[in-house]
Amino acid sequence: MSLPRLRPPILTVALLTVLVAGAGGLATDVGPWYQALRLPQWKPPDMAFGPIWTTIFTAAAVVAVRCWDAATRPGLRQRVVWLFSVNALLNVTWSVLFFALKRPDWAIWEVVPLWLSVLALIIGLRRMDRWVLPLLLPYLAWVAVAAVMNGQIVEENAPWPRPAPIRSVNARCPVSGRAGFTHVLHKVFGVTKAGAGHTAMLFIG
Repeated sequence: MSLPRLRPPILTVALLTVLVAGAGGLATDVGPWYQALRLPQWKPPDMAFGPIWTTIFTAAAVVAVRCWDAATRPGLRQRVVWLFSVNALLNVTWSVLFFALKRPDWAIWEVVPLWLSVLALIIGLRRMDRWVLPLLLPYLAWVAVAAVMNGQIVEENAPWPRPAPIRSVNARCPVSGRAGFTHVLHKVFGVTKAGAGHTAMLFIG
């Protein structure tokens, strides 16, 4: 006896997809820190990442709806939920590690279970719908590409964590000579301008 087809509303699946994509997007910072990294020359342009991930998430949402609709017993529906939930968590976690925490050296270890979670989706759901493999194979391939990029970034930008930039006295001092010495005494050590100028005259003349 087959169960009634309790197909989830497409709007619900779409909302969950947007939430996952949005969480990953909020964690992704391609500002000065990212731009300062030595990136692989073969890396796709930044503007390509949005369309790529949009396509991947759309394909995953289609698979989720089709597999839920094809499930004939509660166990299969639970499989769909668990496989996609684990994958979504790992996907967002990678973005947090790489971008928000600025630790690609941690993200390179997390990308392995992320790739395996996509493989688990394909293996666990392929018998439920014939579109699982063609729709999720690009996801699997893209995570593999991301893993290679992640590894190369870690290697080219070691050591980790990256040391904070050192601010030299020259960087804080707009001029040199007596005026520069006066500026350092006033700004760094809190000496009054008059006192700093007098001290500079004693030491520098």
